[in-house]
Amino acid sequence: MELIDLTLIWVGIVSFAIFMYVIMDGFDLGIGILFPFAPGDKARDDMMNSVAPIWDGNETWLILGGAGLLAAFPLLYSIMLPALYIGVFLMLAGLIFRGVAFEFRFKATRNKHLWDYSFNLGSTVAAFAQGAVVGAYIQGFTTEGTSYVGGAFDWLTPFTVMTGLGVVVGYALLGATWTIIKTEGEVQAWAYRVAPWLLGTLMLFFLIVSIWTPLAHERVMARWLDNLSVLWIFPVLTVVVSAVLMRALQQRKEVLPFLCTLLIFALFLLGMAISKWPYAIPPTFTFHEAASDPGSQLFLLLGFLFVIPIVLGYTAWTYWVFRGKVSGQQGYGH
Repeated sequence: MELIDLTLIWVGIVSFAIFMYVIMDGFDLGIGILFPFAPGDKARDDMMNSVAPIWDGNETWLILGGAGLLAAFPLLYSIMLPALYIGVFLMLAGLIFRGVAFEFRFKATRNKHLWDYSFNLGSTVAAFAQGAVVGAYIQGFTTEGTSYVGGAFDWLTPFTVMTGLGVVVGYALLGATWTIIKTEGEVQAWAYRVAPWLLGTLMLFFLIVSIWTPLAHERVMARWLDNLSVLWIFPVLTVVVSAVLMRALQQRKEVLPFLCTLLIFALFLLGMAISKWPYAIPPTFTFHEAASDPGSQLFLLLGFLFVIPIVLGYTAWTYWVFRGKVSGQQGYGH
């Protein structure tokens, strides 16, 4: 009998990597989503400079999460990838397009506005694709044996469009609250104005998805009803945190709105995980059934336990070095 459940450890590692990616790449995608609505080129320069030193390092967590998924849950990877080929392609294409626009905007003179829109397009497409992929995971996959047998566009449904748009709005809120922390003056005042509208829209999407999910999926409905004494805490906490966030915006707090937005995302991801547990591939395979051999898990775990502290260390150091307000005197925009 195993004293340590390696599969549960790997569920925790992959979940942690995904959460770190969402919170750390989410706000710089949000900056791109908000880009066309910023009050002028100076504001866009400040917004871009606020993420310039850190944006590409944030995507390290996406690589770690993908590598961990392939190594620890090969069955999950082999079913999800064919099911989500187009969605994953759109996400990666959006991230690449955003990165190209990020660099070319710095060099451009006459066509700078085109790269502004390119930066916005890449960020929005990547955010929407991520939300749609999450929605596809919630609605499940059509399988026969250990193979995906659905169509190439089964992932794109009204439900996944709703979750995709919800993530776009959520990332935009992260971007606005990050802008509040890193800027001042006109740009910060603009971020304070748009953040409440984004929060209200996000809560609307949260309400729709929360009602739609159990109504459309009997297993989720049963899970919620059977565990109502525990699961009710998630929507209640989300409402409470949203109220604290709105109050913090009214009081012109700088850091608290960003932390509250991160907590909203954490509550959503945790609630989704509990609703689907223990299924790695809803509604067919559990995480233990989708896991790789314990020997492989242990071997890879030793490597990840060495890599993750290093990534956390240099990430923390980067954020510490580039702490404080954007000066407006140097960076990608100047």
